[in-house]
Amino acid sequence: MEAKYDTVFTGIDARDIKVSDLKVTHDDAENNYKLTYSLEMTTTLGEMAKQEYSATISSEDDDWKVDWQPNLIFPGMVKSDKVRLTTDEAKRGQIQDVNGKGLAINKNVSEAGIVPNDLGEGEAKTKNLEAISKKFDIPVVDLEKKLSQSWVHPDTFVPIKVLTTGSPVQMTGVSYATIETRYYPLSQAAAHLIGYVGEVSAEDIEKNKLLNAGDLIGKAGLERYYDKALRGVNGGRILIVNDETKEETVLQQNDKKDGDTIKLTIDSQIQQNAFNALKGEVGSATIINPTNGNLAALVSSPSYDTNQMVAGISSADYKKYTDDKKLPFLARYATRYAPGSTFKTITAAVGLENGTTKPDKVREISGLQWQKDKSWGKYFVTRVHDIPKVSMVDALVNSDNIYFAQEGLEMGETKFQDGLKKFDFGEEFDLPFNMEPAQISNDGIKSDILLADTAYGQGELLMSPIQQAVAYTPFANNGKMVYPKLTVTQETKAAKDSMSAGTANAVKSALVQAVSKPEGTAHKLQIAGHNIAAKTGTAELKQKQGESGLENGFLLAFDSDKPEYLVLAMIEDVNGRGGSGLVIDKMKPVIESFYK
Repeated sequence: MEAKYDTVFTGIDARDIKVSDLKVTHDDAENNYKLTYSLEMTTTLGEMAKQEYSATISSEDDDWKVDWQPNLIFPGMVKSDKVRLTTDEAKRGQIQDVNGKGLAINKNVSEAGIVPNDLGEGEAKTKNLEAISKKFDIPVVDLEKKLSQSWVHPDTFVPIKVLTTGSPVQMTGVSYATIETRYYPLSQAAAHLIGYVGEVSAEDIEKNKLLNAGDLIGKAGLERYYDKALRGVNGGRILIVNDETKEETVLQQNDKKDGDTIKLTIDSQIQQNAFNALKGEVGSATIINPTNGNLAALVSSPSYDTNQMVAGISSADYKKYTDDKKLPFLARYATRYAPGSTFKTITAAVGLENGTTKPDKVREISGLQWQKDKSWGKYFVTRVHDIPKVSMVDALVNSDNIYFAQEGLEMGETKFQDGLKKFDFGEEFDLPFNMEPAQISNDGIKSDILLADTAYGQGELLMSPIQQAVAYTPFANNGKMVYPKLTVTQETKAAKDSMSAGTANAVKSALVQAVSKPEGTAHKLQIAGHNIAAKTGTAELKQKQGESGLENGFLLAFDSDKPEYLVLAMIEDVNGRGGSGLVIDKMKPVIESFYK
């Protein structure tokens, strides 16, 4: 009896079985008891409708026993009935780019496996396993573990590796099967954004009763965020079938619903180009349309192989990723950094808006170091170029720290922070991944030194590359800040007036000169026939002044005439490697590709 329950209930993956309305009543006429109860359960098809049971409890040798019948497995069953499950698996929906190209698709691939009987015996088996280990880069000990699983028989096909690339190679002991799996055409170029799928764990099933052993679910990135919509709903039927009469009774039935297609604003070609540009570097690239907020690329480098994750990454290979000090799993476009000199554009805008900064105002500055007064002790603001008379345009073209430190101090903490509120510091964006809000300071700007440092993009400022890109969109969009959008159907908040069109155009004009003027810090970004507006920046992370620290380089760039793109790129540790000029060198081919 127990074996029958085990066979039937295991076959339909019955779980969360709950008994309710349990009643026992005495039948005086028959001198026995009537047992009735209801049963609820979850099967591989989800929650089954409540089943109503009845049975008789009779006396036998001074013991009361249930008169067991097959209808106590499911109501209506008789001895010649069997329970059968048919399934109709839903296809996982695709993730596509803005042009309909697949970023996460379903693909038929070859799966390599071992049939134990084909390995041979003794020394021959050992040599064959070693050859398979070398060919498929799987340790022999891992192969032996797979072959020693309880369900494996001599003629069983034991999968060892999914081949997402290349052709099957014939060798002793290895066979191949064709399976459908998840495939990522851009793989590393979009790994952090798209993520990958993997087989459900016991913990996953515990959290979601609709999941079953062997199901694939999103484990990272958008595959995880949109998993429910992408996965769809499996169909199928649980039937009571009489082998003699062929009569069928439906216990549970679901119609299949394939997963949804998620269409992104990402352009796969731009994504790939930006990733190629950052190859070998630790950094990121965020590319957004500054007029509507569409994100065209979100790139982080270094990266990892999502197809390898789906195919079944070895513990040794996974350890290489986790032990890598360059943190290949970190999505740097959503990680906060000090923005450095690109932030001077914001300080200039805030100053113009509150009247502190004027395009024709000139500051007289002497030398490469400056401090407000002796109360600053040994602390000085430094700059690169010793220019005695500096206007706002000069300060943006030459990236003058002292000019912006003085502007920040003149406007004061209150006016400065009031202006920054228009750029949504402390606010979260509606994006399908985690990202801490941008911050102005840890606990308020409570000193003149911190105010000065913040004004030129250092201090305790922290902004992710996405947050920087969004904050800079007003300069390309007549003063209106747009909100980022990642799916084509997403509705975002209306563009925000962060500054007047006059202020935006005044700063934009200076950024054009930062490219067009030979002395401009972004002069190397010149592209014949196009007016590129750009601002470079570096942010140095160090414990105290006088020490050298990690220097991150930034580039802000957009077309001042046709603002269809805005690039915010970052490379870590550029000190001694060209500074922010290295970022220009890497990203210029990407920007040039927009004009081909």
